[in-house]
Amino acid sequence: MYAAEMHWEARPSGWIKNAEDARSNSDIDYGRIIHSASFRRLQGKTQILNLGDSDFYRTRLTHSLEVAQIAGGIVRQLRQDNGDHAGVAHLPDLAMIQAIGSTHDLGHPPFGHGGEVALNFCMAGNGGFEGNGQTLRILTKLEKFSDRHGADLTRRTLLGTLKYPACYSTTCHPERTPRLQAGPVSIALVDRDASKPPKCHMDSECPEVDWILEVLSETDRRLFTATDRTMAEARSEAKAKHLKTLHKSLDCSIMDVADDIAFGVHDLEDSAALGLVTAEDWEAHVAPAMCEGFFVWMSDRGRSRFGNDAYATLMRKLFGDASNRKHAVSLLVGYFIHRCEIVELDEFDEPLLRFRVTMESKARIFLDALKTLVYEAVIRSAEVQHLEFKGQRMVVAVFEALASEPVAFLPKNTFRQYEAAGKDIRVICDHVAGMTDMFLLKTYERLFSPRMGSVFDRI
Repeated sequence: MYAAEMHWEARPSGWIKNAEDARSNSDIDYGRIIHSASFRRLQGKTQILNLGDSDFYRTRLTHSLEVAQIAGGIVRQLRQDNGDHAGVAHLPDLAMIQAIGSTHDLGHPPFGHGGEVALNFCMAGNGGFEGNGQTLRILTKLEKFSDRHGADLTRRTLLGTLKYPACYSTTCHPERTPRLQAGPVSIALVDRDASKPPKCHMDSECPEVDWILEVLSETDRRLFTATDRTMAEARSEAKAKHLKTLHKSLDCSIMDVADDIAFGVHDLEDSAALGLVTAEDWEAHVAPAMCEGFFVWMSDRGRSRFGNDAYATLMRKLFGDASNRKHAVSLLVGYFIHRCEIVELDEFDEPLLRFRVTMESKARIFLDALKTLVYEAVIRSAEVQHLEFKGQRMVVAVFEALASEPVAFLPKNTFRQYEAAGKDIRVICDHVAGMTDMFLLKTYERLFSPRMGSVFDRI
């Protein structure tokens, strides 16, 4: 094993697997994710459709499993299609990319992005909150596979989960700080736009990020952690916007593309099945020209052209019966996987940063149209926004109640952690962020519902 590879195999604790263990380090990382409490909790967290609407539709857990599977498919396809490309030698093995795909939503709080905005508001002045950053915190601190290093994953796996390699304090625009809505309102309402966090990791994990990146050259590290502009430039702009990171590692880029495919295709499948997206919505957002590459790809492989009017046939399949919909969804996922490609960024020396996976432009335009369709027709719909708003308010109420009297309201184990951490409010944030939707709802009802509770209710 080369010295550089040994650096990426290292773990924060320094633990080395026994030579008699037949598993690779990637296998061990994947096993730790699959067997973690954080991963199991995803079964009780909303993807897009509200939990309880049906047992059929996707949760964060099934979404994460699908992202991991798609990511594995992308790696296999890239190996087959790219021959002697220099980047192929650096692609992750199956266990590693599945581990990274399985982790990508671990940090999402109850009630999705509504919960994320709520916790960022609650943590204003205390380091903020961001779901992807919470994933890193779970993996490096909160999981229980080691005393001080969370899941104690290898450096390469942690690099793959580091979706935004800049911290909260360097990316958060000072004029977009979490706050309540202004104006004469009878109840306090969180300003949802101002309270959206930047895409980042939290400052509390800076030491862990330093460890992940310490094997990089100074130039690579500076480039990798760069943002799209400086804070001085952001302050001078007419509209206050958070700074954005520019780069992801090779493994993270694969996971990110797989996540986009799952969101654009599988969430569309759920939404069409429930009637939240209609054929009319499709026509308004997805023009025939956007699908052209998909039809050419099918034709090149000797598959059905869907008849003379391929666009109309695809639409009928997607919005017809379940069997036709599944057939169309399967073809779409296959098309997007086949249209992934490896690109090279000459400015980086480290291969895991130098090589990146993207999607061919025509396929990306089509996929982005599907994502926009789901976002505009479903996520931004009044039906979903009502539930997100209600969930957000419950998250804020529960957080504020627990923080008002931690000794009275926190579970004993959590209170001990809170005291051991010097009464750090981040411990309360971790507790709320780790709740499933139903657990948060039950906690809210126990604290605020007029009905009598029971001392035998689990908290």
